[in-house]
Amino acid sequence: MQRILAHRPWQFFFVSVFFLFGGAALCANQQPAQSSQAAKTSSSSPAVAIPKVDGGVGSCKASFTVRDGSNKPIYNAQILVELRYGFMNLRKTDLQVGTNSDGRADFTGLPDFPKKPLDFTIKSGTVSKTVSDDPTVNCNQNFDVILTVH
Repeated sequence: MQRILAHRPWQFFFVSVFFLFGGAALCANQQPAQSSQAAKTSSSSPAVAIPKVDGGVGSCKASFTVRDGSNKPIYNAQILVELRYGFMNLRKTDLQVGTNSDGRADFTGLPDFPKKPLDFTIKSGTVSKTVSDDPTVNCNQNFDVILTVH
Protein backbone atom coordinates (compact mmCIF):
# COMPACT_ATOMS: atom_id res chain seq x y z
CA MET A 1 0.00 0.00 0.00
CA GLN A 2 2.79 2.43 0.83
CA ARG A 3 4.52 1.57 -2.39
CA ILE A 4 1.46 2.48 -4.52
CA LEU A 5 0.94 5.79 -2.72
CA ALA A 6 4.62 6.60 -2.92
CA HIS A 7 4.61 6.26 -6.71
CA ARG A 8 1.29 8.02 -7.27
CA PRO A 9 0.58 10.62 -4.59
CA TRP A 10 -1.63 12.61 -6.97
CA GLN A 11 -4.15 9.73 -7.04
CA PHE A 12 -4.54 9.89 -3.28
CA PHE A 13 -5.03 13.65 -3.51
CA PHE A 14 -7.74 13.45 -6.20
CA VAL A 15 -9.58 10.60 -4.49
CA SER A 16 -9.66 12.46 -1.17
CA VAL A 17 -10.82 15.69 -2.86
CA PHE A 18 -13.52 13.76 -4.74
CA PHE A 19 -14.92 12.24 -1.54
CA LEU A 20 -14.66 15.52 0.31
CA PHE A 21 -16.58 17.59 -2.29
CA GLY A 22 -18.75 14.72 -3.46
CA GLY A 23 -20.07 14.21 0.05
CA ALA A 24 -20.70 17.94 0.48
CA ALA A 25 -22.61 18.08 -2.81
CA LEU A 26 -24.68 15.06 -1.79
CA CYS A 27 -25.62 16.71 1.50
CA ALA A 28 -26.42 20.00 -0.28
CA ASN A 29 -28.75 18.21 -2.73
CA GLN A 30 -30.75 16.62 0.09
CA GLN A 31 -32.24 19.87 1.42
CA PRO A 32 -33.65 21.32 -1.87
CA ALA A 33 -35.26 17.98 -2.71
CA GLN A 34 -37.22 18.07 0.53
CA SER A 35 -38.31 21.70 0.09
CA SER A 36 -39.36 21.13 -3.53
CA GLN A 37 -41.40 18.12 -2.44
CA ALA A 38 -43.16 20.29 0.14
CA ALA A 39 -43.84 22.92 -2.54
CA LYS A 40 -45.37 20.26 -4.80
CA THR A 41 -47.79 19.09 -2.13
CA SER A 42 -48.83 22.65 -1.23
CA SER A 43 -49.93 23.59 -4.76
CA SER A 44 -53.56 22.76 -5.46
CA SER A 45 -53.43 21.81 -9.16
CA PRO A 46 -50.52 21.58 -11.58
CA ALA A 47 -50.62 23.55 -14.83
CA VAL A 48 -51.16 21.43 -17.91
CA ALA A 49 -48.65 22.14 -20.68
CA ILE A 50 -50.14 23.07 -24.05
CA PRO A 51 -48.67 20.99 -26.91
CA LYS A 52 -47.02 23.20 -29.53
CA VAL A 53 -45.67 22.55 -33.00
CA ASP A 54 -43.38 25.04 -34.75
CA GLY A 55 -43.59 25.24 -38.53
CA GLY A 56 -40.51 27.45 -38.70
CA VAL A 57 -41.77 29.35 -41.74
CA GLY A 58 -43.06 32.64 -40.31
CA SER A 59 -44.16 34.48 -37.19
CA CYS A 60 -47.90 33.72 -37.13
CA LYS A 61 -49.62 31.32 -34.76
CA ALA A 62 -52.94 29.54 -34.30
CA SER A 63 -54.38 28.33 -30.99
CA PHE A 64 -57.06 25.65 -30.76
CA THR A 65 -59.55 24.56 -28.13
CA VAL A 66 -61.46 21.42 -29.15
CA ARG A 67 -64.68 20.39 -27.37
CA ASP A 68 -67.46 17.88 -27.89
CA GLY A 69 -71.19 18.57 -28.18
CA SER A 70 -71.63 18.82 -24.40
CA ASN A 71 -68.83 21.44 -24.18
CA LYS A 72 -66.29 19.04 -22.60
CA PRO A 73 -62.66 19.20 -23.81
CA ILE A 74 -61.51 16.41 -26.11
CA TYR A 75 -58.18 14.79 -25.25
CA ASN A 76 -55.84 13.81 -28.13
CA ALA A 77 -57.89 15.29 -30.95
CA GLN A 78 -55.45 15.37 -33.88
CA ILE A 79 -55.02 18.70 -35.71
CA LEU A 80 -53.32 18.61 -39.11
CA VAL A 81 -52.19 21.36 -41.48
CA GLU A 82 -50.15 21.42 -44.67
CA LEU A 83 -47.79 24.37 -45.11
CA ARG A 84 -46.67 25.33 -48.60
CA TYR A 85 -43.87 27.87 -48.88
CA GLY A 86 -40.79 28.86 -50.82
CA PHE A 87 -40.39 29.54 -54.53
CA MET A 88 -43.71 28.83 -56.29
CA ASN A 89 -44.89 27.06 -53.10
CA LEU A 90 -42.88 23.99 -54.04
CA ARG A 91 -41.82 23.21 -50.49
CA LYS A 92 -44.34 21.40 -48.33
CA THR A 93 -44.44 20.58 -44.64
CA ASP A 94 -47.15 18.60 -42.88
CA LEU A 95 -47.68 19.45 -39.21
CA GLN A 96 -49.74 17.47 -36.71
CA VAL A 97 -50.38 17.92 -32.99
CA GLY A 98 -52.71 16.31 -30.45
CA THR A 99 -54.67 18.23 -27.85
CA ASN A 100 -53.98 18.02 -24.11
CA SER A 101 -56.50 17.13 -21.39
CA ASP A 102 -57.95 20.65 -21.61
CA GLY A 103 -58.53 20.21 -25.37
CA ARG A 104 -55.85 22.79 -26.25
CA ALA A 105 -53.05 22.82 -28.84
CA ASP A 106 -50.98 25.51 -30.58
CA PHE A 107 -49.23 25.98 -33.91
CA THR A 108 -46.41 28.52 -34.13
CA GLY A 109 -44.15 29.54 -36.99
CA LEU A 110 -46.94 29.69 -39.57
CA PRO A 111 -46.29 31.67 -42.80
CA ASP A 112 -47.10 35.37 -42.75
CA PHE A 113 -48.25 35.61 -46.40
CA PRO A 114 -49.40 32.25 -47.78
CA LYS A 115 -50.78 32.07 -51.32
CA LYS A 116 -53.90 30.25 -50.05
CA PRO A 117 -55.56 30.21 -46.62
CA LEU A 118 -54.40 27.42 -44.32
CA ASP A 119 -56.84 24.54 -43.85
CA PHE A 120 -56.65 22.89 -40.43
CA THR A 121 -58.29 19.46 -40.13
CA ILE A 122 -59.37 18.43 -36.63
CA LYS A 123 -60.05 14.70 -36.09
CA SER A 124 -61.24 12.75 -33.08
CA GLY A 125 -62.30 9.18 -33.64
CA THR A 126 -64.60 9.14 -36.68
CA VAL A 127 -65.54 12.83 -36.44
CA SER A 128 -63.61 15.50 -38.32
CA LYS A 129 -63.96 19.17 -39.11
CA THR A 130 -61.97 21.60 -41.25
CA VAL A 131 -61.41 25.26 -40.39
CA SER A 132 -59.60 27.83 -42.51
CA ASP A 133 -57.22 30.56 -41.42
CA ASP A 134 -55.78 33.38 -43.51
CA PRO A 135 -52.68 34.67 -41.66
CA THR A 136 -52.56 37.77 -43.89
CA VAL A 137 -55.81 38.95 -42.24
CA ASN A 138 -55.23 37.74 -38.65
CA CYS A 139 -51.76 36.52 -37.74
CA ASN A 140 -52.65 35.28 -34.23
CA GLN A 141 -55.88 33.33 -34.55
CA ASN A 142 -57.78 31.53 -31.76
CA PHE A 143 -60.16 28.73 -32.74
CA ASP A 144 -62.87 27.21 -30.55
CA VAL A 145 -63.91 24.04 -32.39
CA ILE A 146 -66.95 21.93 -31.50
CA LEU A 147 -66.85 18.35 -32.82
CA THR A 148 -70.23 16.63 -32.96
CA VAL A 149 -71.52 13.50 -34.66
CA HIS A 150 -74.18 14.31 -37.27
